[in-house]
Amino acid sequence: MKELLLGMKNRRVDILCGGASRLRGEVVKVENDVLHLKDDDGQPCYVAVDKIAVVWQAREEEHRAGFIPVTNNR
Repeated sequence: MKELLLGMKNRRVDILCGGASRLRGEVVKVENDVLHLKDDDGQPCYVAVDKIAVVWQAREEEHRAGFIPVTNNR
């Protein structure tokens, strides 16, 4: 897992640590088995690598129910 996370440096990821614990942030580094993330506001977050169950690259655009992007392609 540590090597996988190191390969995702500077990318936005979603992390699932079990249950309803879900985090999103940019991978800054992995040091001493701790993942250092930076959230969208620039605030740091630290996650124990051995607690991470699932990790995937976050989508660039967040699609939410009820919101439809409008484009003027006329």
